[in-house]
Amino acid sequence: MHLTLEAISFLVAIAFVAGTVDALAGGGGLLTIPALLMAGVPPIAALATNKLQSTIGTASAVVAFLRAGRVDLRAFAVPAAGAFAGSVLGATAVQHVDPGFLTAFVPLLLIAMGLYFLLAPPMSEVDRHARLGGAGLTAVCTGIGFYDGFFGPGTGSFLTTALVALGGLGLVRAIANTKFINLATNVAGLLAMVAGGKVLWVLGLSMAAANIAGNQTGAWLAIRFGGRGVRPLLVVMSFALTVKLLADPANPLWTLF
Repeated sequence: MHLTLEAISFLVAIAFVAGTVDALAGGGGLLTIPALLMAGVPPIAALATNKLQSTIGTASAVVAFLRAGRVDLRAFAVPAAGAFAGSVLGATAVQHVDPGFLTAFVPLLLIAMGLYFLLAPPMSEVDRHARLGGAGLTAVCTGIGFYDGFFGPGTGSFLTTALVALGGLGLVRAIANTKFINLATNVAGLLAMVAGGKVLWVLGLSMAAANIAGNQTGAWLAIRFGGRGVRPLLVVMSFALTVKLLADPANPLWTLF
C-alpha cells in the first residue's frame, strides 16, 4: 500500500513516543495501533506492522535493563515461555477474524484500557511477598500472551500489574522483567504474522528505529525516576484516540446501533 511522506513521518513520531511510554509502563500500542489505522493501514496489517516495530524496540529496552542488572532471567524464563506460547496462539487466531470486527473492536478495547489505567490501584516501589508461585504466574503470563498476540495494546501494563500485585515485585523491577516477558510475546506474535505475510516491512522498520530511541529514553527514565507518572498520559491518550476513531462515521461499530 502507498502512504504519503506526511503519514510516514507522523507514524515514526508516534513510534518514538510509544517506545518511551512502553518502556516506562507499557501501553505503547495504545498509540501506534490507532495511529496506523488512522493512516489507512488495514487492521491485520496494522497489528502485524506494530508487532514488528514493537519487537525491535522492546528488545532494545531489555538490553538497557539487562545492563542495569534489573532483569532476572532465571526467575522469569518459564513465565516468558508460557507467554510466548500464548502469543503464538493469539496471533494465529487473529488472522482468521473478520477485519471489520477488529476495526469495531479496537475502540472498545481502548475504552477498557483507559478505564483500567484510571481505576487500577497504585503500584508499590518495594518488593513484597508473592501471591502466586511460579506455576500460577506462568498461567497468568500465558493468558496475557494470548491477548498480546491477538491484539496487544496495554500488554506491558497488564504484565507489570501482574508482577507487582501477584509476583510481589517492586515497580521498577516489575517494569524491567515485564519487558523481558513482553519481548517473548512480541517475538512469538511477529513470527506468526510473518508466516501469514501480514507485515509492512519498510514502514515497520522505519517505525522500529524511532521506537528503539523511545525505548532507550523510557528505560533510562524508568531506572532513574520510576514509571508511575506515565499513567495519566496513557489515560488521556487512550480516550483521545478512542474519540478520534469513533468520530469516523465509516467505523463498523456504528452499524451495530
